[in-house]
Amino acid sequence: MGARPGIQITGPPLPANTSVSRQPLRLAVFTPDGYTSGMIVLTNTGGVAMTNSFLIADETARQAVLFDAPDHTVAPLLETATARGWELTGLWLTHGHFDHFADHAVVRQKFPGARILLHALDQPKARQPEAQTRLFGLPLVIPPLVADADLTDNQELKIGSLAVVALHTPGHSPGHVAYYFPQEQLLVGGDLIIGGSIGRTDLPDSDPRQMQASVRRVMSLPGATRLLGGHGQPTTLRQEQEHNLLVQELLA
Repeated sequence: MGARPGIQITGPPLPANTSVSRQPLRLAVFTPDGYTSGMIVLTNTGGVAMTNSFLIADETARQAVLFDAPDHTVAPLLETATARGWELTGLWLTHGHFDHFADHAVVRQKFPGARILLHALDQPKARQPEAQTRLFGLPLVIPPLVADADLTDNQELKIGSLAVVALHTPGHSPGHVAYYFPQEQLLVGGDLIIGGSIGRTDLPDSDPRQMQASVRRVMSLPGATRLLGGHGQPTTLRQEQEHNLLVQELLA
């Protein structure tokens, strides 16, 4: 494997006796110095909004965290975590829109010890998901979500030995959070910047001015930072700065 920084579609094989209903795409993360030892990133996309869910693990520590839980999407990731012998220590949500937490009860049932983290400003709507499904006319039944802890801006988190910083990035949603891995230059970005576009700001509690401030904040990170958005394919902040017209407009 080359030392070129970025995300390559590859990864260690699953155990031979693993039974997974829909094997998720496996992404191995690299840094300029080569492979990040023990770090594995897996993703699966699904649900009514084709939302991404990411499972990020420190395989050396046998610990993993799930980022977002779209409807009808997390089961293959949870099966993979079980097959690899990982302890799922958390479900860390980027925000409280239904398509990002709909499967939270599935996660809780499979891994009761996984702590659900969500910014306090998005907890009211997570507790009342039926208001969102009515707004969009969807036949989904989502259990109310009560987070185990509030996320705060610049909060330092850990997945095994992997350092993570929670960045409060409101605009699309008041309690929107992005998760930055500084050593790996990796950003789980939710619906802030989503591969050539940005998150909606026409929703009842969206704020275009906050969105601009949040985009500017995230775009101050190194350009080589790999962006795993809530929808669409992985990209980099440099690619978004060069090709995303909406990001360019907000940076002007």
